[in-house]
Amino acid sequence: MFYIKRLYRFILKSFLPLFLMTFFICLFIVLMQFLWRYVDEMVGKGLEMSVLAELFFYAAVTMVPMALPLAILLASLMTFGNLGERLELLAIKAAGISLLQIMRPLVIFLIFVAIGAFFFQNNVLPKSQVKMWTLLYSMRQKSPELDIPEGVFYDQISGYNLYVKKKDHKTGMLYDVMIYDMSAGFDNAMIILADSGKLKMTDDKQHLFLTLYNGESFENLRDQRTSATNIPYRRETFSLKEIMIAFDANFNRMDDGIMQNQYIGKDLNALQLSIDSMTTRVDSIGDNYARSLRSSGYFSLYDRPGAKIPANDSVREQEALAEAATLDLDSVFNGGSLQRKQLYLDRALARAERYRSDYEFRSYTMKEENKVIRRHQIEMYKKFTLSFACIIFFFIGAPLGAIIRKGGLGMPVVVSVFMFIFYYIIDNTGYKLARDGRWEVWEGMWLSSAVLLPLGIFFTYKAVKDSAVFNPDVYVNFFRKLIGRQELRKVVLKEVIIEDMFPRVAIEKAEQLSVACNRYLDKVGRKRQSYWRYCLYGYAKEDITALGAQIDDLVNYTSNSHSQLVISKLMDYPVLRNLWVYRPAPSPKWGYVLAIFFPLGLLLYGVGAHQQRLLRNEVEGVIRTNGELQALLEKDEADRMNEEDKTI
Repeated sequence: MFYIKRLYRFILKSFLPLFLMTFFICLFIVLMQFLWRYVDEMVGKGLEMSVLAELFFYAAVTMVPMALPLAILLASLMTFGNLGERLELLAIKAAGISLLQIMRPLVIFLIFVAIGAFFFQNNVLPKSQVKMWTLLYSMRQKSPELDIPEGVFYDQISGYNLYVKKKDHKTGMLYDVMIYDMSAGFDNAMIILADSGKLKMTDDKQHLFLTLYNGESFENLRDQRTSATNIPYRRETFSLKEIMIAFDANFNRMDDGIMQNQYIGKDLNALQLSIDSMTTRVDSIGDNYARSLRSSGYFSLYDRPGAKIPANDSVREQEALAEAATLDLDSVFNGGSLQRKQLYLDRALARAERYRSDYEFRSYTMKEENKVIRRHQIEMYKKFTLSFACIIFFFIGAPLGAIIRKGGLGMPVVVSVFMFIFYYIIDNTGYKLARDGRWEVWEGMWLSSAVLLPLGIFFTYKAVKDSAVFNPDVYVNFFRKLIGRQELRKVVLKEVIIEDMFPRVAIEKAEQLSVACNRYLDKVGRKRQSYWRYCLYGYAKEDITALGAQIDDLVNYTSNSHSQLVISKLMDYPVLRNLWVYRPAPSPKWGYVLAIFFPLGLLLYGVGAHQQRLLRNEVEGVIRTNGELQALLEKDEADRMNEEDKTI
């Protein structure tokens, strides 16, 4: 009997509601983005709600590939963030269960999601894209809803411009009407002025019926002119005039077959079949172009003597080419007059330009064919990249949630949006590089996955090892070491002391440390090293390491003190750094090489001398701190002895 562990059921129950919620939220967001992008195509055209609802439904289905990876990222981050914030993740790990075991049920579930996403991309998405783009193009072709404004020219009626100064919204009367009729062409324009009028739609919504009262019209009869100078015209005054204007206000849906032949309406098999057929056609066209170029004789005339003569030319052409192949063209050209040389050059240039323009036009045809092939290949690779992106985003979101340990919609939303924008920019960049032919199609389409996969592996590794990826102190200390900043020593008063600290022993350690510090300063010198000595010898790093270990030994032993003053004084001891600029050359031999490169060595000497001076100041500070610490320890020792005397 199939049985799911209780832990796995708990993880799935925590993930699935969040996944469904985030999926519909992300789908709504991308659908609103689609709405704002194409709102101009839908508003003001009198479309029925059923048509708009159908468009939104197909658009929502089409936007699933964009919403699904973001939903997986956000849901996994929120799930593991909630588990970490409620300390449930810590309790599960304390039971001996690793993070990878906790993620196992979700990995299995998302593998099925990825497989379903592939079949969705292959079977459902092409049909929904065909329906959506067919509806959208049909909406673009539909005429806008007739609503003539007041005081401005209305140009949404093809071939006409209407101006109405005032409208009566109750009766529908139009006042002070001006019409520019350019349906017969701009040169045969007709202007109509009327005091009032009324406009209505015919029952079949194919024409506008315009009734005008008390006006006049001016018509240019350029087509009926009898001479080039005399252009007749006609002026008419009317009390009632009726005009019929063609205006299709119906919504005419395009045929789906137009879009089904495009790359957006094909499944994997159809895409591969189209790519193979188009590649074969492009290769055959390229072979025909190359064959015609070789058989044109253009290169044979100007090639070296003995060039191969095309066999498919006429006898006369073959004789001419054979004669030209045996000629020394340079001698013929140099033996002619100046006018003859100019004639040769002009003819050669004209012929070259003719060939260039001819094959440049042919290259445009090849370029368009290759572009269509690339679009088919892009659509084919998209069916795989979506499924792989779902897995990658889970291995980014789940470890990040385990590391951040913040649930809810605050930090997870911020991190998810940032990661998805990063993914979208990389994916869009790869898509454009593949579409324009600058990269191979597979390189551009897999670019985002290649970038995010190492990121997911890194976050998963850090989460499994419980590494402090987002601990600011780790990065502060790293940059302190990188730029040479002094690291501060932190010592706290212990609540429980296992081994007591004896002041006399600590004083002896401090005295020994002071002797070692003075010996080190006498060895390296208390002044700046010369340029040659710095390049050849510098400061021995072994001595610095030994001195730092002696300081740490004193601090570790004295930190067992019960006195807060002593603990505070221990924080004054510096942490000695072993910087490479103390001795840039590993041996005197390399030191000579460094000294020879005077500009580089001088720049390095300036930085190294400054760091050496800071090191000497730190060592001198250790000596001063030793004296102050000894005074505090002697005072504590005297107070302890007085307390013992009073007790006795």
